[in-house]
Amino acid sequence: MRIGLPPAPRLDWAYFLDVDGTLIDIADTPDAVHVDAALLGLIAHLHRASGGAVALVSGRALSDLAPRLGALRLPLAGLHGLERRDAAGQLRRYAAPPAAKQAIKDALAPVLARHPGLLLEDKGLTLALHYRLAPRLAAYAHRLMAQLARAANAGLEVQRGKRIAEIKPAGIDKGTAVSEYLTESPFMGRRPVFIGDDLNDEHGFAEVNKQDGISIKVGKGGTCARFRLPDVAAVRRWLGEARRN
Repeated sequence: MRIGLPPAPRLDWAYFLDVDGTLIDIADTPDAVHVDAALLGLIAHLHRASGGAVALVSGRALSDLAPRLGALRLPLAGLHGLERRDAAGQLRRYAAPPAAKQAIKDALAPVLARHPGLLLEDKGLTLALHYRLAPRLAAYAHRLMAQLARAANAGLEVQRGKRIAEIKPAGIDKGTAVSEYLTESPFMGRRPVFIGDDLNDEHGFAEVNKQDGISIKVGKGGTCARFRLPDVAAVRRWLGEARRN
């Protein structure tokens, strides 16, 4: 089904924004991305003008994301909702069992040695296997991570993304992060907006759809989002048009 452009943004809405592939273009490796000054200015303005009702909801760890934002301090959810900082600065975390996580890392060590195109990223609470540099290994990577998650028998699941398979605690996702934010000030009582580009953003889309919100998929691909923007540049332009009606 073809979905159209979103309505004009308003400053009395609540904004939940993915980062990689939504606000910034995806790079070959997680460390290669650049958060530019224009984006920081845009988010700072939207955060201030909306009364603080802006949160970044990312697959990155907060320890990775927060330093990239410089002096900009706002609500952040990292690792697909496994860690969440609210508007008051309070932090909540859901962690994978350390023993299970170490066992998975040990099992992956010989795999990484055989396939240098695979990259394992230890995000603290999750383990992410990237195959951006070896896309031919996609099916293998997802199958392997699913097997390891099941074998751990520790309440873990695999989150699929763009050229990534990530093992994380089950039942926590970007949708649960959005749901929690919507019970708190300054988000409570506002119409929610979720913008994302990846499979892991579908949880966020589904949650704001339940709340009669604005769900926006960036780029091509099947989705439960109700609206679409073509690329990162279009997302930035759309956010920059927010007005108080």
